[in-house]
Amino acid sequence: MKSSKRWSVVPTTIAAVLALAGVASSQIVAISPNSSAVMLNGTSGGTKKDSSCAGFVADTPNHTIQVTADSNLRFSLKGAGQPTLLITGVKGQAVCVQADSLSGGKIEIPGRWIKGNYSVYVGDRAQGRNPYTLSITPR
Repeated sequence: MKSSKRWSVVPTTIAAVLALAGVASSQIVAISPNSSAVMLNGTSGGTKKDSSCAGFVADTPNHTIQVTADSNLRFSLKGAGQPTLLITGVKGQAVCVQADSLSGGKIEIPGRWIKGNYSVYVGDRAQGRNPYTLSITPR
């Protein structure tokens, strides 16, 4: 009896560890000039106060975007609360945009993105935790 109870704990522990590992690291999404639009969902905010415009963000990026070749891309975020979009890039540069009262929670960042990996943080100025949709569209 005691032996079977101990073995029932093992699968539960493994499942918990794997679930936490998924939260700790963001999925890498590859984008090329010929890619179709990519839609990503998540929850904004976190406990880490970002000193730039991002408000409160998670300790790790919500998403990691791998731009496979220099590309014209549009990042569009739609979310509830007071969302912010922070993208840190290849050469240490950071782009951060806040939604304002006129945008209805929508943020757009178009531009030319050079090849490399970008960390995307979806924050909230009021430390809220709200659902969002991020689309990345080659243009």
